[in-house]
Amino acid sequence: MNFIKGKIEGTYVIEMKPIIDSRGFFMRAFDKGIFAKQGLDRDWVQENHSRSEQKGTIRGLHFQMPPFSETKLIRCIKGSVLDVFVDLRLNSPTFGHWDSVVLSEENRKYAYVPRGFAHGFCTLTDISEVLYKVDSIYKPEYEVGLIWNDSDLNIDWGIEKPVLSEKDRKNITLKEFISKYKGIEV
Repeated sequence: MNFIKGKIEGTYVIEMKPIIDSRGFFMRAFDKGIFAKQGLDRDWVQENHSRSEQKGTIRGLHFQMPPFSETKLIRCIKGSVLDVFVDLRLNSPTFGHWDSVVLSEENRKYAYVPRGFAHGFCTLTDISEVLYKVDSIYKPEYEVGLIWNDSDLNIDWGIEKPVLSEKDRKNITLKEFISKYKGIEV
């Protein structure tokens, strides 16, 4: 595994090193010891599997407020997605900044997103499947979402009219988040 620091402090892109032969490939998908050596030792308590049928589906930008903030370890096992994360950490020098990485079944990369970030993805192919580990249990009453097309964030999703859930259509703007919560203490 190769750990590459992201543009925003605390985020990583993790490149896998599969062993490839005529049968296919083998790779270690997770190793607690290797992650611990990188200072990324988390107690993963849940793994989620998301499948999207249509290219241009946006899921997110989701996060949970303390005490149920989540670190996420995300990978795409089928198709391809643009994985996006927004820094909402109170007093962070990159508060309100976003970054992204393409995750796909071909590149086998992971995104590591620490607590205090909103997270979402846009499918780049029909039929995309994403697996992600989280280090906090799901508590819907602590869940918040930022709207995908917030002009203050100006995220380049690469699409104009996404497929959205009813829930994600009602997400709030960054200004509304700041007004209500100020930021996320981590």
